[in-house]
Amino acid sequence: MTSQLFALCFDASHPLRLAQFWSGLLGWEMTDDPHDGVALLPSDDTGFRIRFVPTEERKVGQNRMHFDLTSTSLEGQQQTVADALKLGGRHIDVGQRPEEGHVVLADPDGNEFCVIEPGNNFLADCGFIGALACDGSQEVGYFWSEALRWPLVWDQDQETAIRSPHGGPKITWGGPPVAPKTGRNRLHFDLAPPADSDQKTEVDRLVSLGATRVDSGQGETGRVEMLDPDGNEFCVLTPR
Repeated sequence: MTSQLFALCFDASHPLRLAQFWSGLLGWEMTDDPHDGVALLPSDDTGFRIRFVPTEERKVGQNRMHFDLTSTSLEGQQQTVADALKLGGRHIDVGQRPEEGHVVLADPDGNEFCVIEPGNNFLADCGFIGALACDGSQEVGYFWSEALRWPLVWDQDQETAIRSPHGGPKITWGGPPVAPKTGRNRLHFDLAPPADSDQKTEVDRLVSLGATRVDSGQGETGRVEMLDPDGNEFCVLTPR
């Protein structure tokens, strides 16, 4: 049995403040997280929770992963932007061109995200979180397709995308050139083996697919930290 994508984790300077921002923007319920953080539970078919865990490290450089939020109308896009600004977000410039229709914002911790204009065919059948857009190679797209057993829904010109058979957001990788890492990623995945499996078996399977184990997994939390083929951190939890 394959692990599920249990959570997307944000390293946060102020976890509660960041959780309140995303809860307000997404309309998801906040709940306590067992590891000294805050979690949001999805209210749609997203399929994974969002966790906010404390860190003392400052954000350096642009994140390798960001949300693309969808819009069904121009007014809806403008309302999402207005809501984000009211909750503590801000406009940022990451080199987008004036003629591009999406709006680039940052949350209170500086994490980038986009509000996509209406009429985007690639995200047409997705929910409010249309995609987790990643800076990454074709190889890492293939890795995550195998790791999660999610089919490829795009594979062209070294750009890849996968999506759960149950729906929810797409995860996309833009292909080369892949910007170099600037320290530990602020966002990472938590994977959870199913209840009838075990952590070691899943870790070994992921290593066989091209991941690298970077800790002993013997800590109190039972989390095994790993790196995908592009060097992005992710964790394998105990079965659930």
